[in-house]
Amino acid sequence: MKALPEALQQLIQAFSRLPGIGKKTATRLAFHVLKMDKEQAMELARAIQHVKTNIRFCSICYNITETDPCPICRDPLRDKSTICVVESSEDILLIERTNEYKGLYHVLGGALSPLDGIGPEDLRIKELLNRLTPEVKEVILALNPSTEGEATAIYLARLIKPLNIKITRLARGVPLGSSLEFVDELTLSRAIQSRDEL
Repeated sequence: MKALPEALQQLIQAFSRLPGIGKKTATRLAFHVLKMDKEQAMELARAIQHVKTNIRFCSICYNITETDPCPICRDPLRDKSTICVVESSEDILLIERTNEYKGLYHVLGGALSPLDGIGPEDLRIKELLNRLTPEVKEVILALNPSTEGEATAIYLARLIKPLNIKITRLARGVPLGSSLEFVDELTLSRAIQSRDEL
């Protein structure tokens, strides 16, 4: 890499830190940016800067947003008696694409994983419990069907059950061991429609 200018080496290094991007792809992306006209490259840089400057977490549901509270939490037409618990903001995007769910959300920020050192205190579980007012009638656990997701669902169910709130989870149409990110919209839509109680 000594033959490459320092600035290009830094760009390759920056791209290679992104998930799923190896050295070869990072090099290809860096050369693509180099070939872009200056205005396109600056537009990309501004977009990245805008995201880092303006995106924050909603103080209610912890979804990503530019306004606080987020548009979903502010929407008077959303069903406030149902909270769908997800691991990440990407999961909300996937569920919203189905047009099946009209309630509120809560982003945990991950799943329990003792092997990775992620315990209950590392997730937004306390914040979820604080939201479970008498107005909330159902909590949907839309967690990834992985070992960590299952463990998190069981843990949350134990905490929520004494509150006499209906606890459901996505139906088993979502394959075990996969991520919601890779489930097609039809499967996810059916899973939301036929969720079952824990």
